[in-house]
Formats: sequence, C-alpha cells, structure tokens
Amino acid sequence: MGIKFNESELKVLEISKAFRDAQVPVFNFPTSMKEGWKALAQRKPNWLCTGVEVFNFYPDIIPDNRARGVVNDGGVAIPNEEKGGKDMFGVEWVFVPVAGGSMEKPGNPHPFSDANDWKEKLVWPDIDSWDWEGCAKRNKDFLNNGKFNYIVFLNGFGFERLISFMGFEDAAVALMDEDQEDALLALFDKTSDLYCKIVDKCCEYFDIDGFLVHDDWGSQRAPFFSFAAGQKFIVPAMKKVVERIHSHGKVAELHSCGCNEMQIENYIAAGWDMWGPMAQINDTEKLFQQYGDKIIIGVNPEAYDKENDSEETIRAKAREFVDKHCKDPNKVCMLNRYFSPYLQGVYAEELYKASREIYQNN
Repeated sequence: MGIKFNESELKVLEISKAFRDAQVPVFNFPTSMKEGWKALAQRKPNWLCTGVEVFNFYPDIIPDNRARGVVNDGGVAIPNEEKGGKDMFGVEWVFVPVAGGSMEKPGNPHPFSDANDWKEKLVWPDIDSWDWEGCAKRNKDFLNNGKFNYIVFLNGFGFERLISFMGFEDAAVALMDEDQEDALLALFDKTSDLYCKIVDKCCEYFDIDGFLVHDDWGSQRAPFFSFAAGQKFIVPAMKKVVERIHSHGKVAELHSCGCNEMQIENYIAAGWDMWGPMAQINDTEKLFQQYGDKIIIGVNPEAYDKENDSEETIRAKAREFVDKHCKDPNKVCMLNRYFSPYLQGVYAEELYKASREIYQNN
C-alpha cells in the first residue's frame, strides 16, 4: 500500500517557477520532492509528478555549461558577458541574449568535416585536471535543497555533439556515408567513454540523483535521420552511458526535441528511464498508451478554457486525465512541461488529489 492521502496535503506551500515562467503550486507533499521523483522513476509514484520536484544543476566545472550560458554553480548566475567561450572540446560558442542561449561562433571552422579525420583533429578534455573538489565544496549546501537533483549534459554525446564537431550538414551526411561509418562508430564509442568518466566524477563529488542528457534528434516535422541510423550509430553509445548512470543507482532522463515519435523505440533500446516529448508536435497520448510500460512519458493533458470553463468542468477534466493515466499500474507518466501554464488553481489541486487517492492504494 502507498502513503495514505490526507486533506492537509492540499495546502500550497509555495509557487514554483516552471517552464516558460509558469507559476506551478507546490503542495504539502507527504514526502520530500526528492523522494517523490525517485518514486516516479521507480515506477511506484505517490502523486502525479509535475516537474516542481526537480532541480537542474549546471556546475561551472564542466566547460560546456559556461559556453552555453547556463551555469548556476553555487546558486550564482553568471552575467551575460561571461557566457559563451570554448566548450570541453575547444569549440567556441557565442551567447545570444535575445535567444537566451548560445550558438557556435559564426565563421569559426569546425574541427573536421569528414569523420575519418577525428583522431587527428580532436583534442580530448583532461577531466582529471578539473577542480572537482573545489566545485563540490561550493555546491554542497546548494544541492541540499530537498529536490531531485539532475546534472544536465546540455551538449549531449550523440548527434548534437557531432553537429558541434562537423556542422549540421556534414554531420547529417556522415550518418549516410558508408566511407565514414567505421570512423563514426569509433567516435561515438570514444565519446561515450568520456561521458562515462564524467558520470563517475559527478557521482563521486556531487549530491545528485540523476542525469538529464540533451540530444535533439528532430525538427518540427520529422527526425533529422532515420530510425536505422539512430539505432546503428547512436543507441550503442547512449546505452553504454545509461548503463553507467544506472550502475551508480541514478536516474537517466533524455531530453530530445523535435518530432521524434518514430525514434521512441531507439530511446527505449538505449535504456532511458524518461522522455518528455515536445507536446505540440508529438502525440504524447499515443506514446503513453503504446509505450508507457517501457519508458516514462511526459504526457500533455487536454487544455481547458481558463476564462470560460466552470470550476466543476475544470476539476472534471483533471480527474478524467488522472483516471485515464494513473490507474494502470503497468503504465507510468509525468506531466509534460508544456502544460505548465495550465497547472494552477483548481485544476492543479484536483489533479494532485485525484492522483494521490489512486496511488495511495498501490
């Protein structure tokens, strides 16, 4: 049996800033938020998790974070003028304030244009020279926050990393060029070895619970490459890193933007625990129904009309979603982050209460 629901849990303790600055309530959960997300990852949730339970950590020790402008080391945000610079492989990035992110510096040549040249062209980072102890000391109290702490690998180690090495066009061609096949496989394998070592270091020095790895595979309409290409070139490398994450008892969540429904079986084969698809271009409901027993999907509920729907109607929609997605013990989901603007008021309350009433009996 799960934790018995109590009406006192409906007290809102705080309002959390969520995706796209949405204001999401934090209820008086029966466990810590850290334990709540862990229970979700173990496929034994205590409530329908919305993402307020999670904290994303971007330590300054990993050069990619400063290059991409997302450092939150010790809770201190770096100023825009310090964002950008070289990532761990020496690729230079420029922070674009209006976009809120970085791009590779225009005009700079990529390390190579043919995958067969990577052994001669790439300079691999010496992660043992990074000040892990100093970074750990800076962040000891910062990570003692009661939330589920993810280390985020923003550049990933798959197709996104290949783009930074070669540029998008040459990276896409490489996946189709038989003459580059062996070199690509070796490159992805060596890159995964590097990330396995970074995972080991992160687990040794930081109080973290999981890894959120970015590797965008698609555009708004379709994946960048075929299912077969992903299966052949990237899944083996991903699987190696996911298995290393799991060997430390940590959760492995994939962030992969784009219309990637057709790639989901590759994500499952790689062993990812969770994937939150882009809601407007992926059928999250279909993905949950077909694959919710194999991977935890971020499902996007049907939106309600904030201005015209009655409280009764809004509560009914929340309960209907819970009834459809929380009663089958073999299928588990989380709320899609794109639904965050609707996750407020009576909808959020009814969603939480209804899910607690179901999960307390599991």
